[in-house]
Parts: sequence; structure tokens; C-alpha cells
Amino acid sequence: MDEDSRSTDSPGQSQPGTPLQTSHSPGAVNMGLVPGDGARHPQTSKYTQLLAVIEELGRDIRPTYAGSKSSAERLKRGIVHARILVRECLMETERNARS
Repeated sequence: MDEDSRSTDSPGQSQPGTPLQTSHSPGAVNMGLVPGDGARHPQTSKYTQLLAVIEELGRDIRPTYAGSKSSAERLKRGIVHARILVRECLMETERNARS
């Protein structure tokens, strides 16, 4: 199997809500998969958080197809988190449109 370089099958990686430790480009926000993560990054908009999560999803697609179980778990958690953020972005947009 072709495991990606950052995946490990340690218990910490497979726990829901465990923050991902990845390198980002300068200026990017390190986003974990905790639904209440906005409290830790109050200056970050929901849209920016969503973009970061989508970027993380893209990194796990190929290793998941290659059979990486840890990447598949990260991908599942990332999809759940992205869905939550999409709902929050829509609510934020509707709230801003009213004001």
C-alpha cells in the first residue's frame, strides 16, 4: 500500500476532533477538526476556515484511494467538519444580508 508520509495509525490520529498537524503555506490558518474551533481563532471567518478544511480534504483523497485507513478517517472527519462550516457560512451570509 502507498501510505502518505504524514499518516500514522496511532490512536491520536484516529480520535474524532483531534487537530491535524500539517504544514501550511505562509498566511494560512492551521485548522483542526473541532467543530467549535472558531473560539480558538476568533479573527478567522467561517469562510476562511472552510477553505482551509477543503484544502485538507484535497490532501487526503489520493492516499485514501491507495488504501490508507488513517487518511480515510481524516477525510470522513473533514467532510463532516466542512458540512458544518458550510451551514455556518450560509447563516453568516444570511445574517449579513439582513443588516
